[in-house]
Amino acid sequence: MSNRLDEEREKILQPQRIASCRIKLEKLGFEVSQSGNTELQFMFNGSLVKFWPYSGWHSGKSIDDGRGFSNLLKQLKEEK
Repeated sequence: MSNRLDEEREKILQPQRIASCRIKLEKLGFEVSQSGNTELQFMFNGSLVKFWPYSGWHSGKSIDDGRGFSNLLKQLKEEK
């Protein structure tokens, strides 16, 4: 767990967000792996992309780092 103010809320929501984001990424054709309990990883344009569903943060060499799953999806769809 992180040092967030509402750890109980995070404990409940994090597995749900990981599952829903994983499903959406896999529907787009990405092979998604899970690193630990908080992070999803997948390859995009030959580089590893990391996504933390609870915070919405995404980072990787082949994308613009930022926050928000919808922003990540927009980048992925534009490049495909």
